[in-house]
Amino acid sequence: MKKRILVVDNEQYIQEVAKICLETVAGWEVLTASSGKEGILQAENHQPDAILLDVMMPDMDGLSAFEKLQANPATQTIPVILLTAKIQAADRRRYSQLGIKSAIAKPFNPLELAHQVAAELDWNLECNKTK
Repeated sequence: MKKRILVVDNEQYIQEVAKICLETVAGWEVLTASSGKEGILQAENHQPDAILLDVMMPDMDGLSAFEKLQANPATQTIPVILLTAKIQAADRRRYSQLGIKSAIAKPFNPLELAHQVAAELDWNLECNKTK
């Protein structure tokens, strides 16, 4: 079964780069959303295997969106990895305490993104390739 990833980022370029890389390198199905609200709806409707969530977004930031995902029984078990330019040790500790799986620094290396996500979620990349 192919993994489904939801990328929530207000920057179209980041969505496109992440989508292309995750589909090409890992063979995953990638959904995108441009806002926290849209991301929450996508998560409810499509039940992705994981969510990559930008922290800095207008209207609803990533942490607020994460809190709403956690409060919703339909989405609270979906692992969330933050995409953030701010990633000090204190931030990592706080994210971990909130229940966030991990954080990946922006700008990320597009070719490494699938490997980083797979490593954080203990997924085997090889089994996700479509033959």
